[in-house]
Amino acid sequence: MDSFLQTDKTQVKTYRHYNLQPGTLTNEPKKLEFFYVGKTGAVIDALIRTFDSGYAAENADNARGMLRRVMLQTGNIPDVIILDSGLGHHTLVQFSQYIVSQKALNSVPVIIEGSALAETDLEKFRTDVVAEDIISVNDLSPDKLGSKIRFWKNVKMRINEVQEPVKEDFAPVRKYAAEYSKRAFDIVISLSLMIALSLLFLLIAVAMKLDSKGPVFYISKRAGRGYKIFRFYKFRTMEVEANKKISDFSHLNIYNPLKADGPVFIKIDNDPRITKLGAFLRKCSLDELPQLWNVFLGDMSLVGNRPLPLYEAATLTTDEWAKRFMAPAGMTGLWQIKKKSRATMTAEERINLDINYADNSNFLFDLWIMANTPYAVIQRTNA
Repeated sequence: MDSFLQTDKTQVKTYRHYNLQPGTLTNEPKKLEFFYVGKTGAVIDALIRTFDSGYAAENADNARGMLRRVMLQTGNIPDVIILDSGLGHHTLVQFSQYIVSQKALNSVPVIIEGSALAETDLEKFRTDVVAEDIISVNDLSPDKLGSKIRFWKNVKMRINEVQEPVKEDFAPVRKYAAEYSKRAFDIVISLSLMIALSLLFLLIAVAMKLDSKGPVFYISKRAGRGYKIFRFYKFRTMEVEANKKISDFSHLNIYNPLKADGPVFIKIDNDPRITKLGAFLRKCSLDELPQLWNVFLGDMSLVGNRPLPLYEAATLTTDEWAKRFMAPAGMTGLWQIKKKSRATMTAEERINLDINYADNSNFLFDLWIMANTPYAVIQRTNA
C-alpha cells in the first residue's frame, strides 16, 4: 500500500506494509517533503525524523502513478526523491530516466539510499544511475540529512534557472544570452580545432599503438557542472587498468585532504603507471586534445573548472565546496594557469580557485584565461 506520511512529533508511529499510516495534521511550519520509493522500514523511520511529511511507494510502478496523482490533484512537488537501492540497478536506471522526462521534476534532486550496497556495487550505481548522490540515511542525523537535501535542491534550482530563465527578468535574460554566446563560441572553436588537428590525432594514435598495448583513448566517467556525469575522453597515457593500482601509490599523492572526511584530489608525481609516450603527451598537454569532442557535444566548455573523477567529486558535496560545480567543466581554467606548475598547491587552494571562477566567470575572463594557457603549458613543459 502507498500512503501519505504526515508526522506529528507526539504520535506513536505504526507501520502497515512498511508504510506509516497517516497521522493528524499539525500546525507546525512545513519543512521538506520527501518521496521515497522502497520498502525498508528503518529508512522510512529515519525520513520521518527529518521531514514533516512525505509519500512512500513500495515499487517503481506504484511510484509513477502516485507522483502523477500528487502533482495533478494537489499541485505538490516533493523536495527530494529517494530511491532505495534494494529495488535493483535496472529498475533504478529506468525510474531515473522517467524522472528526467518529467519537466515538473527538473528541479527535484534524486538520491539513492545505498546503505545496503556493497563497496563493489557503489561504483556501478554512481556511474550508471541518474542521481545526485548516494547516501546512507541512517548514518546521517536529521540536521545533516536536511542540510544535504537543501543543498541539492539549490544545485538543481540553479541549473534549472540557467536552462529556463524567466524572460521578464532582465538579469536572467542577460545571463541566458551569455550562456548561448559561450556555447556558440565553444562549438565553432572546438570544431575548427578538431579539423585542423586531425593529422596530429592520427599520428598520436599510430605512435600509441607502437608504444604500448591498449586502446587509443582513455574514457572515464566524470562529474561536471551541477554534478552531471558524462563520458570524458583523453588520449591514453597510462598502462591498461591503471586505476586498479591507484591504492598502491596513494602514499605518493601530492594533495593531502583537508581532513579525514574532506575533499580528496589525487595527483602522483613520476607516476609509475604512465607510459613513455604518455609522459610526453602529458608534458605537452597533448593528451587533453580529445576533450575537444566533449566541448563540441556540450559536456564541457573550452574554459571552466576541471571535470572530476567520481571518487573526487563525491568528497565535494558540502555547501562549503560544491559551489565549484556551478561553473561548466572546462579544458582549461583558472586553476591551470595559476597553480598547475606548483607542486606545493593544497586541495583547498585548488578548490578556492574553482570557486573564484564560478563567481566571476564571463566572456572576457574566459579570453584572458585562454590567452594565458599556452604560457602555462610552455612553463610546465620546460620545468
